[in-house]
Amino acid sequence: MSKLAGKVAVVTGASKGIGAGIAKGLAAAGASVVVNYATSKEGADRVVAQIEADGGKAIAVQGDVAKAVDVQRLFAETKRAFGAVDVLVNNAGVYQFAPLEQVTEEEFHRQFNTNVLGLLLATQEASKHFGDDGGSVINISSVASQLGLPGSSVYAATKGSVDTITHVLSNELGARNIRVNAINPGGVETEGTHAMGIIGSDLEKDMVAKTPLGRIGQPDDIASIAVFLASADSGWITGETLRASGGMR
Repeated sequence: MSKLAGKVAVVTGASKGIGAGIAKGLAAAGASVVVNYATSKEGADRVVAQIEADGGKAIAVQGDVAKAVDVQRLFAETKRAFGAVDVLVNNAGVYQFAPLEQVTEEEFHRQFNTNVLGLLLATQEASKHFGDDGGSVINISSVASQLGLPGSSVYAATKGSVDTITHVLSNELGARNIRVNAINPGGVETEGTHAMGIIGSDLEKDMVAKTPLGRIGQPDDIASIAVFLASADSGWITGETLRASGGMR
């Protein structure tokens, strides 16, 4: 029997990259999946089409997680389509690396609004829709919260916040059997890392050299961990941050 048969999962920022990989992984494990996207309808529709082609169930729902009204609509449409919510994956995130002298108010708020406020708003709304059996919240953080990479001050600060929020909410929501965990990926090959010029660069070579398993990560590497955290197999795990970096630290 599929690990997530009968479950409903919402994955934010799932039109590409790690989010798309997680959405497809959860669907393959039996969950009905809501593929949230902010602007990339075409990408979200492709993810839904692939899930359906593989025999799964999915819908795409637009919404900016940094806006409460969009988040409320996201979960209303989820309930309308599938009747329940069991799993939330807070994957939506933005990033830009810049040295201290180039940090701006606008960029600070852009990253914190999506990466931190968006996570809080989505978890707040999901907690209203989880049933009597509770639910699983999976936050996608990053090893950047701990590596101290030059130029990552704003992004690393958002992910440090995610790690802390994961711990706090695991305590706050545990009495309702809502588990809250985080996955902290290392370098992962996605559309974003290609667009930033990381793939094929000296930076990628340096990352691989510092990774004991000797390669950069793939979305499927993260998706399999998300399936575990969404399933009953991890029923005694909450408040954890699971480093998924091939050993890079």
